[in-house]
Amino acid sequence: MKTFGIVLIIAGIAMLIFRGFSFTQEKKIVDLGPVEINRNEKKSVNWPMYAGLIVTIAGVAIVLGGNKKA
Repeated sequence: MKTFGIVLIIAGIAMLIFRGFSFTQEKKIVDLGPVEINRNEKKSVNWPMYAGLIVTIAGVAIVLGGNKKA
């Protein structure tokens, strides 16, 4: 469980540093045998700052909570 918490902490910090990412998707518009017409669309995925904060806090809680012996 401790490893999962560390992964969440790293992911949360990365989400705070990088607010999102963008990528280009190629869409086929027309396909008439040997003739193709394609269009590149730029798309972006963004997340709010509090999402990274929540993931980081959850990771810290898992790491600290995993140290208790039952």
